[in-house]
Amino acid sequence: MPAQPQTLRKLADLQGHAETVWNLAWNPKKSLLASCSTDKDVRLYSYKKLSSGISGGSETVFRLEEVIPSGHKRTVRCVSWSPTGDILATSSFDSTVGLWEHIPDDIRSSMSDGSPDWECFGTLEGHESECKSVSFSYNGNFLASCGRDKSVWIWEVHPDADFECAGVLIEHTQDVKTVKWHPKEEILASASYDNTIKLYIDDPYYDWVCYDTLEAHDSTVWSLSFSPCGRYLASASDDLSIWIWCRLNADDCKKRGIKPREKASNREGEGWYPSYRIKGHFTRPIYSVSWAAGDASDPAQALGKIAAAGSDGKILIYYVSMSEHDPCDISVQIGAQVEHAHGQADINCIEWAPADRDGAAPCMLASAGDDGEVRIWT
Repeated sequence: MPAQPQTLRKLADLQGHAETVWNLAWNPKKSLLASCSTDKDVRLYSYKKLSSGISGGSETVFRLEEVIPSGHKRTVRCVSWSPTGDILATSSFDSTVGLWEHIPDDIRSSMSDGSPDWECFGTLEGHESECKSVSFSYNGNFLASCGRDKSVWIWEVHPDADFECAGVLIEHTQDVKTVKWHPKEEILASASYDNTIKLYIDDPYYDWVCYDTLEAHDSTVWSLSFSPCGRYLASASDDLSIWIWCRLNADDCKKRGIKPREKASNREGEGWYPSYRIKGHFTRPIYSVSWAAGDASDPAQALGKIAAAGSDGKILIYYVSMSEHDPCDISVQIGAQVEHAHGQADINCIEWAPADRDGAAPCMLASAGDDGEVRIWT
């Protein structure tokens, strides 16, 4: 445990958006970072390691790869890559979801019209108002979207990138802020202005259903992030706190007096327990959390590290671990931080980069702010 939190170092300052940057997504297979904005554009940044020469080490360098004029009529609020990294989904306040694919190099070489490397091959319609978030499942079989109309849509992805509506769920009573898939299973989580988190499963008897509602926050839940192992879920809220939820089996639920869930037959008895509340570190709403694997050599990071940021412009990195005897006995400590990461601007999104190809824990972190900038930290 460090005597005091380390200070994050700014690695790059990516400018170019004309207005607020809302969301970020690292490509899982390619060295690309996508950002979206009120200016309706999607910007793609490539990055690579270069030898620093003098120190004998290396430095990661970013450059603008492409600006995609999304065609959306209003703010682009969220971006999400498919697991293969070949498809990019965008959600917009114009109520639609855009689908983008990369044009192969052999086809690009035969084109001379100056068209972008990424083209829109489909638009998903159905939401009645602003579409706030979009997310691909871990295996790419499903895409989820949510909106101000209180609905969560689940789209099944067929061969040849054909998308078909598999379910429309209206379980929340207010605006749905975000959707996030489990990293290893087809479990979907959503968070809302109604202060709750909903969990959905494709049940063989009921189709897509909500099988659990998580209630602990006192205000809007803005962001969700599962732990890499999938047993835990972090939620960030307007109430200035982050809850860490632990997934329990039927026996553990009974021991803790948690009411069994019976609606989804293949999840009967399972529950999510509010194990730890992180509070007292932020002075304004927390808009974003991102959970990544930690340093395997550090016991304090046994469950990974959570990055959090929000309206007060601060970025905090929490190291998370648990007791050997009780998975719900969580320990959290601040490992790193930076104040005023975007000057006086709000931070709307924080995202860890994927793990290195050699399996090392993620060490780069991207943030997006009201100042129209994307910043990279390490």
